[in-house]
Amino acid sequence: MKKYYLIFFFFILSSSLNAEVKDKIIKNLKKTNNLDFKFEQNINGNIENGNCTIEYPKKIFCEYARSNNKILVSNGKSLVIKTKTSYYRYPLEKTPLNLILDKNFLITKLYNQSERIIDNDLINFTILEGDNKINLFFSNQTYDLIGWQNTDIYQNFNITFISSIRKNRILSKNLFKIPKQN
Repeated sequence: MKKYYLIFFFFILSSSLNAEVKDKIIKNLKKTNNLDFKFEQNINGNIENGNCTIEYPKKIFCEYARSNNKILVSNGKSLVIKTKTSYYRYPLEKTPLNLILDKNFLITKLYNQSERIIDNDLINFTILEGDNKINLFFSNQTYDLIGWQNTDIYQNFNITFISSIRKNRILSKNLFKIPKQN
């Protein structure tokens, strides 16, 4: 009988620790208004990197290194990917970034998700919403978002890792302005 109490105790302790980690992630997200970071993105084996700034809700500006002056910008409604030679504009709501850039959506979903601890370093949540499956990764030390996996609107598998995260900085009001077509 003592064996069953011991197993029950460890189950309760484990559930309590997991709830504590999830609460810390949610609390950290609630306090974050914006963040900038370096990123490495792998889309079907093609690796690109650069710098991004996110401002909640739903705004992002990314400059890609060594890539024809490629930028990605969302003003909260549209998403533009622009290079020297191309210009693509999408309704943000048709992309997985619509969900990833919506802090309140993430917080709501995290409350109802079970997390997986990976190698004691990463905390993973899987969010299913409509046709989107998004894996979010958080640091087990800082509770910051450190990456995501999803399938983009072209059905490409996309893995994004972020690092050198800085939060709640003063941002230029024009940063998320949609660039004009070439």
